[in-house]
Amino acid sequence: MDYKNASKHKDDGIVVEPRRKYGGLVEKLAAMYGGGGEKQRQMTKLLVKVNIQNSLGPIHVVMSPENTVGDLTKAAVAVYVKEKRRPLLGNSNPGCFQLHYSQFSLECLGEDEKLIDLGSRNFFLCPKLRNEV
Repeated sequence: MDYKNASKHKDDGIVVEPRRKYGGLVEKLAAMYGGGGEKQRQMTKLLVKVNIQNSLGPIHVVMSPENTVGDLTKAAVAVYVKEKRRPLLGNSNPGCFQLHYSQFSLECLGEDEKLIDLGSRNFFLCPKLRNEV
């Protein structure tokens, strides 16, 4: 009698459990990512993309989720200046920039908001208007 048919015949009083596929991989992943009542793992770093106005590509910044919008602005401006991206920024002071969800969003994000609370990892950085600086 082959293995496939062994689990179907119960007349001998022996019930053979079918083999688990993937060697318990699903159970291991569930335990690892919060299943089974274990403590859930917390994020330690976030990869954030910041598009700067008139720049060709986004800046990638790895930051802690506990950092604030102000920290992200400082880091993005620092990376942009360090990589000597074009066009050059007229002012490299992070206080002269605003962070938005997108280039179409009129409302800027508050400097003290935490990155983990924002719900996005893609942002748009533009210079403040002259009367706001």
